[in-house]
Amino acid sequence: MAQTFSLTSRVKLANGLSMPRIHLGVYLTSGQETNNAVQWALEAGYRAFDSAQMYRNEKEVGSSILNFLSSQGNTSGLKREDFHFTSKLASNRSYETARRSITQSVKQCGLGYIDLFLLHSPYGGKAARLASWKAVEDAIADGEVKTGGVSNYGVKHLQELLASKPRVLPAVNQIEVHPFNTRTEITSFCQEHDIVVEAYAPLVRALRMKHPVIVSLSDKYSCTPAQLLVRWSLQHGYVPLPKSVTKSRIATNGSVSGFEIDPADMKQMDGLDEYLVTDWDPVDAD
Repeated sequence: MAQTFSLTSRVKLANGLSMPRIHLGVYLTSGQETNNAVQWALEAGYRAFDSAQMYRNEKEVGSSILNFLSSQGNTSGLKREDFHFTSKLASNRSYETARRSITQSVKQCGLGYIDLFLLHSPYGGKAARLASWKAVEDAIADGEVKTGGVSNYGVKHLQELLASKPRVLPAVNQIEVHPFNTRTEITSFCQEHDIVVEAYAPLVRALRMKHPVIVSLSDKYSCTPAQLLVRWSLQHGYVPLPKSVTKSRIATNGSVSGFEIDPADMKQMDGLDEYLVTDWDPVDAD
C-alpha cells in the first residue's frame, strides 16, 4: 500500500519531538515576497518554514505565521505549537556570540521560541563548531529552542560532534540532496545515527526539470517534475524543503499523496547522481 505523505504528516525526531515532513524553503526571498510565499503556503496547508539568519527574513516568516493565526483564514483553530519554524546560526564563532545570536533570532521571528535551530555550516573550525553547539544546547535548556541540529555537515563533522559527548545530540542534518547529488555516505551515516536528513534544494533549483528521466517519470505518474522530486525525497525518508514564490507551485509542490514511485524507478532516479552542487558545498570544510 502506498505511503501517504501530506502537509500535516510528521516525522519523529530522536529527542521524542516531531516535525512536519514537508517544509517551505524561503532562501533568497525577502520583504513582501517572503510574506506572500508564507501566506500562500499557510493557505495551502503548510505547517513548517525554513529560514536562517543569513536569509534576513526571520521577521517576515514569523509575522506571516502570527498574522495567519489571528486571521479568519485560520478556520481550523490552529495554534503556534501547530507550526514549525527553523532558523540557523550565520557563522560559528565564540560561545557568547552564538548564544546572543540565537536569542536575537527568537526576538526577530516573534514566535516566542524556535522549533529547530541549526548550525548553518561547519565553517569556523572545530573549536568554534563545538562552542556554537554548546550555545544551542543552552538555548534548548533555556526554552528558546525546542530541537537542535546542523546543516552542511559532512560525516567527519558529525563524528566530531558525537565524539565530544554533547548533552544534546543533533536531531537533524540539513544538506543539499536530490537525485543529481545523492550524498549516500552522509545520508547513510545520518540514518544509522537517528539523525533526520532535511533535503534543501530538493527541486535541484530547477536545473534538471527537463532531464529525460525526470520528464518521462513525471508523465508516467501524471505529476509535475517538482512533485516527482519531492516524492523521491520523502520515499528516501528525507524531509524536503521545496522553495517557490509562485502561489500555484507552492500548492502543487506539497501535494504528493496521489502516487508512489516504484522501487525500480526510485533506483533509476538514484542513478542520476552527478554530484551536482547548486549552491555551496561546505561538507569537506576543515
